[in-house]
Amino acid sequence: MDLYSEYYVSKKCERFVNKIWHLDNSIGDTTIKNKLVLPNGCFNLAIVSGISIEVHTSKKKYVMDNGFYFCSQMTNTVLVNIQPRTKVTIVQFHAWTISMFPSYDLSNFTDSIIQVNRKDLPFKDIIKPTLHNNTSALLDCMNSYFEELFFLNPNKNLIEKICEIIQLHNEEINVSEIGETLNFSQRLLQIKFKSATGLTIKKYIKILKLRKSIDQMVNYNPKGLNLTNIALYNKYFDQSHFIKDFKDVTKISPKMFNPDLYFLSKKR
Repeated sequence: MDLYSEYYVSKKCERFVNKIWHLDNSIGDTTIKNKLVLPNGCFNLAIVSGISIEVHTSKKKYVMDNGFYFCSQMTNTVLVNIQPRTKVTIVQFHAWTISMFPSYDLSNFTDSIIQVNRKDLPFKDIIKPTLHNNTSALLDCMNSYFEELFFLNPNKNLIEKICEIIQLHNEEINVSEIGETLNFSQRLLQIKFKSATGLTIKKYIKILKLRKSIDQMVNYNPKGLNLTNIALYNKYFDQSHFIKDFKDVTKISPKMFNPDLYFLSKKR
């Protein structure tokens, strides 16, 4: 059984949900220690089954036993320890998804995790935390809910438009240019975006850009790519700028990066 596995939702649901992934130590007899997760500009709903998972963010340590947990945007590498007979199922939401629920103000909610009650979640028939969770049932639940949300919201809201513009420009755009495109003031854009995500637009762009660079290091012939090439390809000012951003998030230099220590996205 693979410790890390990924599952994908329907095309319409994918507008809101990036993917579903598992961290599965349900048949293990020992704790899986010191695994790392990189920030990626997404929110996560974690469904913990079994004993517990221990998560260290830049702010504090969280011990998560059976239940549902909402994980904020992370700005630094997260350390994870998974107890034996424990399974974590994670629904990964795009940065704009939570803005579909405007009653939530996440301005000061980063690098944090809160437990949530199952009854307070908007999804019908979401699976209960058990070691034998049915992934197909969870996929059906997510597809059903978010496909309906897709049809109820044919027009993109401001946060989704901001993220779309950033993606279309391959993270090579600033707040002023986004404001001109959307005909909004920079100040209003920043307030709206931070309230919906907890991040500034600049920080969000920085996270996406660095994550893309790291994925490139891992997936695209890493032996043939030096740091200068990676920095230039991803439009960093120079190698030093890339190394600085890398250290800010991971607390290590790129040359010390060991992919085997991380839970990294599979290459689609």
